[in-house]
Amino acid sequence: MTKPEIDPATTEALDAAAFRTLVAHLRARSDVQNIDLMNLAGFCRNCLSRWYREAAEARGIALADPDAREIIYGMPYKEWQALNQKPATAEQQAAFAKASDNH
Repeated sequence: MTKPEIDPATTEALDAAAFRTLVAHLRARSDVQNIDLMNLAGFCRNCLSRWYREAAEARGIALADPDAREIIYGMPYKEWQALNQKPATAEQQAAFAKASDNH
């Protein structure tokens, strides 16, 4: 099977739809901690919010970090932390430290 030819506007729409689905999935999976995402995938919700802010800034849109985080988390970051964030275990911290050595 060959990859279909997709015009740039459709590609951008598909990318945006996939991103919205990823954000919705992460919002629904608040049990998945950011440190788990960092340890397994090398990025977390905060990375997504930073990338979102950077994309806005590249287009001349000033977006503060707290506002970008609220877009990703679906609520203010401090509220999400209070509701969902658990202290990292020693094992999670060790895995993070080991993975951070590679960056």
